[in-house]
Amino acid sequence: MERIGESELILNPDGSVYHIKLRPENISNDIIVVGDPGRVERISKHFDKIECKIQNREFITHTGTYKGKRVTVLATGIGTDNIDIVINELDALVNIDLEKRTIKEKHTALNIVRLGTSGALQPDIPVDSAVMSSHGLGFDGLMDYYKVDTGVFNDDISEAFMKHAGWLPKLPYPYCVKNSESLQNMIGGDFFVGITATAPGFFGPQGRILRLPTALPDLNGSLETFSYKGLRVTNFEMETSALYGLSKLLGHNAVTVCAIIANRIRKEYSKDYKKTVDMIIEKVLDRLTA
Repeated sequence: MERIGESELILNPDGSVYHIKLRPENISNDIIVVGDPGRVERISKHFDKIECKIQNREFITHTGTYKGKRVTVLATGIGTDNIDIVINELDALVNIDLEKRTIKEKHTALNIVRLGTSGALQPDIPVDSAVMSSHGLGFDGLMDYYKVDTGVFNDDISEAFMKHAGWLPKLPYPYCVKNSESLQNMIGGDFFVGITATAPGFFGPQGRILRLPTALPDLNGSLETFSYKGLRVTNFEMETSALYGLSKLLGHNAVTVCAIIANRIRKEYSKDYKKTVDMIIEKVLDRLTA
């Protein structure tokens, strides 16, 4: 079996993987990922006990038990580039023998729930509600760097959206990936559900104009009015497309639930979105460990 080189999978002197600084025993198979490092403690304070707290850069991990079941919560930081690091390194912890540097014969699938914040793109989705992402529609271009098997992307949705939006050839292909239906059934039930658009930035890539004009001035209008077989684009954020794409390729289950802290169409912003985040935290913990 081919050995993975030291430069390809970098380990720290203690044997942990380089960026997230974790060893296999530090994580559960049920993982909640958050963008904001401060949200880790907001979740782990609900644990019965915490067995480890590990931090390197913006990557903070707490693993413990909730109602007797082991759970990990991990801060990824912002953006699909950080998701690329985190998902590949989490996969390495369970599917690569770190001492031998070889891929394990038996595959382990992780359950990964992203708990984030987001802006709604539909006028009927109120601030302080929650959205579960049926698909990630990625404007970030990350998945172009991976060999993707037929059937992973929902190219029919991508092609319909590009036609609808007048997509420019110079922009990355807006790849579309579905969530894990098993995780959606486990976690969902009382959330809005729809396509989540994932941007590679907060301002221009999400149609915000301060001093710089954007290449697609009506991007948000195109997202609001797009519909495909009953699906619509519900919200905008910066991580889900990469989470879904990499998880699908690596054989993990992933789903995103976002608190709606703003409505981009109605130009509204939450007065206290942390209450909504706390509500989602409790629901996700209860359902993930049921």
